Amino acid sequence: MGADYRVQVEVLAADLVADDGLAAVVARVADRDRPIGILVNNAGFGLDLDFAAGDITDEQRHLDLHVRATMHLTHAALGAMLERGHGRIVNVASVAGFMPRGTYGAVKAWVISFSRWANVVYAPRGVSVTALCPGFTHTNFHERLGLPQGREGIPSVMWLDAADVVREGLRLGALQAARGGDASAAEPPGRPSGPHRTVTARTGR
Repeated sequence: MGADYRVQVEVLAADLVADDGLAAVVARVADRDRPIGILVNNAGFGLDLDFAAGDITDEQRHLDLHVRATMHLTHAALGAMLERGHGRIVNVASVAGFMPRGTYGAVKAWVISFSRWANVVYAPRGVSVTALCPGFTHTNFHERLGLPQGREGIPSVMWLDAADVVREGLRLGALQAARGGDASAAEPPGRPSGPHRTVTARTGR
């Protein structure tokens, strides 16, 4: 990546559920001497929808990663960004956050609400906060749930390409930051419309 795009690349491997791992990343994000311009909170995993039959320890890790880590890292980034008067935070949520869908939908609903509130408060001070809400997207997310690509039981027309999601999410986030606007939505080029295909950048005032 560094050679292809002529940028400085730094890799910090950490378990964001573990206290020491999260603390290490928080310290890096908050470092005023090595400021970051954009924070993308994208770590996450899914669980079986049957909450009653699930392992409560897994549910706690799920909650910690989607909510606790997002909250801590957003807080760490805001300090330095607000001092500089500019910055962008993108919290990857999901269309699942708009519907009852187990604890995954619940944590994503929190990410959406938190991001909208944070944008209302901090966008006037130069820092935009966006919740990116894609539908089904081809990554290793579903493979980790035991659903290999092509065998997820979801029609191919409903899937998004990860590169399209990233490109559209950054574009919408930049547009929202420039305008200080409300919710925005867009479809990747050449893809049919529909609730599961929408890539939505949620902000709000």
